[in-house]
Amino acid sequence: MAKTWGDATLPEGKVTFLVGEDEERIEHVSKNNLCARSPVFRTMFGIGMKERDAAEVTVSHTDRASFTALVRYLLTDQFDLGEEEGRVQRALDLRELAQMYQVPRLELLCAQALQESVAPATAVPLLEAAHTMGDGRLLAQCRRFVADHAAEVRASGGVEQLRDFGVAKGLLCDALDQVSELKGAMRALRVAES
Repeated sequence: MAKTWGDATLPEGKVTFLVGEDEERIEHVSKNNLCARSPVFRTMFGIGMKERDAAEVTVSHTDRASFTALVRYLLTDQFDLGEEEGRVQRALDLRELAQMYQVPRLELLCAQALQESVAPATAVPLLEAAHTMGDGRLLAQCRRFVADHAAEVRASGGVEQLRDFGVAKGLLCDALDQVSELKGAMRALRVAES
């Protein structure tokens, strides 16, 4: 908040965001506070773009709950993914917003929440999301989890959730590598027994 003191270039006033396809309203948000926390908002409201003097700004690329979580974080520093059901998707959506609006700390908090949410029912969707986002750390964690907990992932319906052919090929390669390792271990045991 110290950035809002003494900076005459910060915009004055409030903005209402119209979010998503239904243009749900997030009203009376202080522009200068958003600008202090996000370079994208600083550009949007500070450098003569059409949004600078606008009372309403349309944000069509997300949903109201995710954008509200972004604004809440920027204004209060509170990281809240909401109810247990939907937390994984909210973390994915919020991480994408954090990248888009250049809020690195929020992006890290979302990444941590995603890593902590790897479970039988979430491993495959998170694996696909990690593949799409290029998140090597989450990708490796999910691949290891699927390999170590294959029966639980399968029982949870994780295999049926698989949509990405590239991820499917990767999982098949992991399985083939494990079979090869097991065969090698069996050969070594037979040699040791003889």
